[in-house]
Amino acid sequence: MAKSPTISFEFFPPRTDEGVQKLKDTVTNLNVFNPEFYSVTFGAGGSTREKTLETVMQIKAMNANAVPHISCISSSKDEVHDLIMNYQAKNINHLVALRGDNPSGVVGDGDFNHANELVEFIRQETGNFFKIEVAAYPEFHPESLSAEQDLDNFKKKIDAGADGAITQFFFNVDAYFKFMEECDKRKITIPITPGIMPIYNIKQLSRFASNCGAEIPRWLRLKLEGFNDDLDSLRDYGVEVISELCETLIQYEVPSIHFYTLNKSKTVSRIIKNLHL
Repeated sequence: MAKSPTISFEFFPPRTDEGVQKLKDTVTNLNVFNPEFYSVTFGAGGSTREKTLETVMQIKAMNANAVPHISCISSSKDEVHDLIMNYQAKNINHLVALRGDNPSGVVGDGDFNHANELVEFIRQETGNFFKIEVAAYPEFHPESLSAEQDLDNFKKKIDAGADGAITQFFFNVDAYFKFMEECDKRKITIPITPGIMPIYNIKQLSRFASNCGAEIPRWLRLKLEGFNDDLDSLRDYGVEVISELCETLIQYEVPSIHFYTLNKSKTVSRIIKNLHL
């Protein structure tokens, strides 16, 4: 029998008081699954820096483990130093370190160009205080010139001091398995957690997939498009598809599963209940 993986969830910082309350309700609903942590995203160019910290502290106040994302594009070393010192002072010792995206229409002029530089800097400034997760791309980063280059870049992040990785979402489980095989060839042994995106609607999913280079298989896209405006049936089918994907990963004995919640709990809760974790 396959060992049950740990689970974790990703949130984005809410922008309104209503959104803050909704997120608190979501944390309450998801706490029943005893997640390892909740991660909180960091907007393009650090545009939600203060909101990320605020959200992390709100989750922490609910006796849950909150893990901030930190991106380096458009940031100076002084800015990153101040940010990680702030987290260290608040005894937050787990980070998701990313290159991040520039704000729309803005060209970055910070001190960092790549995520491995951020990981290296955090290690130089704080030693082993932080557990550092980085991003992995089973279907390869959309800006990479080749699969080999993307794997080489991933290896640089590991060599810089990353402790673990969380993948971009995928629907083709073979992409994850092949990526793990390639990592094994490069003697990459850190835990690599599959990132899972519940299906809420096809337009939103297509936009996310286009931005991050994830493939929506033709069979899945056509099936989802066939539901038209019947979102309840689409989500029922999505729960079935994602549950099967996760079951396959559990049989593979993945160490953990990370769900991109979009600050919602209902659909992801149905998936987890199907898995009997």
